[in-house]
Amino acid sequence: MKKFRQSYKEIITLENLLLAWQEFLRGKSQRHDVASFAARLVDNILGLRDELLTLDYKHGPYQAFNISDPKPRHIHKASVRDRLVHHLIYRTLYPYFEEKFIFDSYSCRIAKGTHLAIRRFQEMSRTVSRNNTLTVWVLKCDIKKFFANIDHIILKSILVKYIVDNDLLFLLGLVIGSFHAGQLDKGLPLGNLTSQLLVNIYMNEFDYFIKETLKTEYCIRYADDFVIMSEDKNWLESLIPKIEDFLWKSLRLQLHPNKVFIKTLASGVDFLGWVNFPTHRVLRTATKRRMFKKIKSDLKAGTVSSYLGMLQHGDAHELKKEILEIVKNR
Repeated sequence: MKKFRQSYKEIITLENLLLAWQEFLRGKSQRHDVASFAARLVDNILGLRDELLTLDYKHGPYQAFNISDPKPRHIHKASVRDRLVHHLIYRTLYPYFEEKFIFDSYSCRIAKGTHLAIRRFQEMSRTVSRNNTLTVWVLKCDIKKFFANIDHIILKSILVKYIVDNDLLFLLGLVIGSFHAGQLDKGLPLGNLTSQLLVNIYMNEFDYFIKETLKTEYCIRYADDFVIMSEDKNWLESLIPKIEDFLWKSLRLQLHPNKVFIKTLASGVDFLGWVNFPTHRVLRTATKRRMFKKIKSDLKAGTVSSYLGMLQHGDAHELKKEILEIVKNR
């Protein structure tokens, strides 16, 4: 395996910090904390660079707040200087790890995302069913409290397999250890750019287990949500204890007991906001209710356009008509 060999000192240059700043700044320049950091940008970046160079950098605390996206989530926001470090790490490591990830993981990756995952789901179902001539069984699983249960020690041991430079590993350890979800050495914060990359590195171990050890050809993962398709229901049932065993022994993760099921595609499989059938997909009922509630309370053009764009990815002609009728009658 080709390891990541760029040195820590090559990464923390002023040039790279300024490039990371430009990436971080997009869409945030009017925010108070960002404007305050930008007002003394040269001093702040020089000071940060000196701390990184001497290994005196310390990650600061987080600001916690809640959002509904769509379910309630606890977000932890780092300071501007810490988020700048996150961007520096991300822009450095993402290209290397992107080449290591399997094709069919879709969360937080450039040129991937939910829409492509749904399209891939449809492609796979056609292949497994041989153009809808065979029954497709789908094993769908969800990992319990995913971000909160990422094990810091295991994560750092995975990073050691790929990264040579000890100072870079030390910096990554500082970022990983800057947050704990209720117990020591557990959890990554929702809201960190680095968390998006780190969970994919963590779950890449699982992806290769699924593909290479279990020999599952038709599997899609999006963060903690994954599906496996087959025409053999018994084979899918046999995978569950093997998956549970690997997740616990290797990653200290558990399947959500209420979110593991095997059903036919013909009966409708709820995956990434859509209920998928052999020939079409419809919007999940809860998503539909939330969408209409949001539109009726906020008729901004951007909100309406966003939902109309989402509906283009499924069979939702009647829903589009309902939305346009609401807009027309307001």
